Amino acid sequence: MAKSSTKKLLGIILALLFLLLNYSPYVQDIKRLPTQIHIFLGDTKTLQLQMPLPVKIEGDNINVLKFNGNSLKDQYIYEPGESLLIEPINQGDVSLDFKLFGLIPIKNIQVKVNPPKKLYPGGSSIGVSLYTKGALLVGISEFYDKEGIAHNPALDAGLRPGDIIDKVNGIQVKNAQHLSDLVNIAKHQGLELEIIRGNQIFITNIMPVQDYHDGKFRLGIWVRDSTAGVGTLTFYDAEKNNFGALGHAITDVDTGTMLSIKNGEIMESKIIDIKQGEKGNPGELKAAFSNKQKVIGDILKNTQYGIYGKMNKNFNPNILGEPIPICYQHDVKLGPAKILSTIDEEGIKEFDVEIQKINYQDKASAKGMVIEIKDPLLLERTGGIVQGMSGSPIIQNGKIVGAITHVFVNDPKKGYGIFIEWMLEESNKIIDHN
Repeated sequence: MAKSSTKKLLGIILALLFLLLNYSPYVQDIKRLPTQIHIFLGDTKTLQLQMPLPVKIEGDNINVLKFNGNSLKDQYIYEPGESLLIEPINQGDVSLDFKLFGLIPIKNIQVKVNPPKKLYPGGSSIGVSLYTKGALLVGISEFYDKEGIAHNPALDAGLRPGDIIDKVNGIQVKNAQHLSDLVNIAKHQGLELEIIRGNQIFITNIMPVQDYHDGKFRLGIWVRDSTAGVGTLTFYDAEKNNFGALGHAITDVDTGTMLSIKNGEIMESKIIDIKQGEKGNPGELKAAFSNKQKVIGDILKNTQYGIYGKMNKNFNPNILGEPIPICYQHDVKLGPAKILSTIDEEGIKEFDVEIQKINYQDKASAKGMVIEIKDPLLLERTGGIVQGMSGSPIIQNGKIVGAITHVFVNDPKKGYGIFIEWMLEESNKIIDHN
């Protein structure tokens, strides 16, 4: 009986100890630390901890970091309330385990040590011209045959706006005209369509019908194979000849579908007018560009986090000034910053903004920061963030921290920004392109 009571008491004590350790504000302080930290060789980072108990840090790559001058191989136990200075000594990745008393695991952090990185900051207005892969379905409609009977083959085949018609009878669709040609070559024969819908591919069959108006065979669809617009260059990476722009995806204006691109170009553009932003009605930079203007780069990727590609060999980065370091998200601070943008014929200018909120992230998102425009000139000219400013680089303490991505519709002085690390990550996925 006494032994049973002792075990029960011991269980209660252990449970209380578990709750005390895991839910105390001190342990929560460690748990709130980021799960991933990026740091450059030559930099240091301090972790401010208020632990009332000793903590041991173990790592799987002991030759990459030091804590307060101690190597991870020393198995050093840090005393209560001691700040931790992280000092990278070699490039590499480390998985760190924080343990109370050297026994109880409470936090794992992945630390990535990279060589210093500099980019040319953008800010210049660019024209963007994209050609889609296949033909993007933007609408469905019925039509009549010569007997006056209504037909809607696309609806019957299960097609819907946002679908991409990639192949017809196994033949790759080049553009909208090519799709029309393939349909009319087949005439009364049924067609097998390969459709891309989101991240899925499926096959459907459809029977073209002859339209009594002009005698052409139709599927009852409206399609688009290209788009064009204006944005802002975010950065140029001279080391890899890569560029990044916009900070968000280019989507179809009618369906909201992110465009799957076949190819595209960015080119110089000229701001010709500004539509001021106001509550409930976002403004717009109106720019002129055409194929006759100077093409400066090829677009290879359209992603949720911007467009990316390679600059042409004749591109001169000196128009962007000097390259400057980048800053990872956990070194971004609330408070004053700058953006680089072009709003008139005078070219790239620097404008005052304030970083009002930081959403620390473990995976990419276009909404990492909340930015408010503070510059009187920019507010007077544009009313805040307007369409065409997406991609404007955000500079803080002489480093690129991210780019403007979206405006708050009900408060155009404010908008979202993406962290530069996510854009650089997308840029680094580009395969060498000749």
